[in-house]
Amino acid sequence: MTVPYWVQDAIFYQIFPDRFANGEKYNDPVNVQEWGAKPTIWDFQGGDLRGVIQRFDYLLDLGINAIYFNPIFQATSNHRYNISDYWCIDQKLGDIEDFQALLEVAHSNNVRVIIDGVFNHCGRGFFAFNDVLENHEHSPYIDWFHVNGYPVDAYSPGDAKDFEGWWKYKSLPKFNTNNPHVRQYIFDVARYWIELGADGWRLDVPNEIDDDAFWAEFRHVVKSANRDAYILGEIWDGDPRWVGDKHFDGLMNYPMRDAILDFLRERITAGGFAEKVENLLEAYSRKNVYAMYLPLGSHDTRRLMTKLDGNIEKVKLAFLFQFAYPGAPAVYYGDEIGIEGEKDPDCRRAFPWEKSQWKTGLRDFVQQLISIRKRRSVLRRGDYERIFLDERRNCYAFARTLGTESVVVAINAGASRRHVRLPVEKLGWKDGRIVESLLGREEFIVSGNELVITIQPWSGLWIG
Repeated sequence: MTVPYWVQDAIFYQIFPDRFANGEKYNDPVNVQEWGAKPTIWDFQGGDLRGVIQRFDYLLDLGINAIYFNPIFQATSNHRYNISDYWCIDQKLGDIEDFQALLEVAHSNNVRVIIDGVFNHCGRGFFAFNDVLENHEHSPYIDWFHVNGYPVDAYSPGDAKDFEGWWKYKSLPKFNTNNPHVRQYIFDVARYWIELGADGWRLDVPNEIDDDAFWAEFRHVVKSANRDAYILGEIWDGDPRWVGDKHFDGLMNYPMRDAILDFLRERITAGGFAEKVENLLEAYSRKNVYAMYLPLGSHDTRRLMTKLDGNIEKVKLAFLFQFAYPGAPAVYYGDEIGIEGEKDPDCRRAFPWEKSQWKTGLRDFVQQLISIRKRRSVLRRGDYERIFLDERRNCYAFARTLGTESVVVAINAGASRRHVRLPVEKLGWKDGRIVESLLGREEFIVSGNELVITIQPWSGLWIG
């Protein structure tokens, strides 16, 4: 079973459904906040699937061609990781017709859609857990969970003691995936949504289901429904165990994120950065490297702008590297316009649709990166090779090469302008050749098998 061909060409946009756009007021919950209010753990702001459809032109204008949705199934929370019904769309987001309409709009514009699969645990409202709460040891669903005492207390304050909850949360009872009935239930759900038209699954905390046979069967079920479905695992550290023909196509490459942000925050040197990002490329097979999901932020992290202390040049440089690195770059909704936010729930602010609140220069820059990456297949499919490293001045450069085409990416992670000489003989760039900046109008001439360039502070170049 192969890795989907389309992923290496994908540019993802992650949407937290309650916070992107409110298209239908009638389905707003009672505890809806004003759009743009300070996020809380408990309250909703009314985002829904119709809102995404109504704002789809924004996504197309930005240039993305794939969407990752946080959970969309029935749940009581705004994050929906406590699912009560895996077979229906949360009524606060819409219904199955809305989801199908969204898929139609997306697919007609060549945009793929993957959805969040929360299969390690469910919510307290899940039918089988409700039966356990009602009937205790007499419930036929006792073995669907890890119950160790009666009566089962799922609502009083404190950690879960009578049953196993994810991170001991009473609100998140953990499935017993050793139970064949539970396995079949999960596999049936996975198959159903793929057959309905979803293009893949992003799997929440899959390492919590520490069972290779389970994931091998999960993969078989999903790929049997659609061989080109993308299976993405949320694994926070680099671990080759989780990718391959019996696990996932790719992982959320948080180690890549950590490396570039640590580099820009001056916590590691250019040498340390090079070692980290290059080792990641060596850790997996090529097909899986190019199927990695590359985030700079998500619903689980501080916002990119906040992480980089509001320095827009550093934010641009992070995007510049991300869009030139092997894998599928992903934009967390609003990062392209400079939304700020601390850790959850603050990183889940509502998207501000008033353009006066946007950092439009940043959005234009991200849009430009997306456009160039889509035009230049070398940035999506090319080999990666370091060509320059200056440990003292925190400069780093690499080349992406596909056939006879190359693009050089040079980074200056420092507060001073740098003049550097890049060796380009290996790229086949002969003396006298004129190459240009892909992000501007500057031209460079190869001389003495080198390219002499100037990189502004906290900046970078794409040259080809």
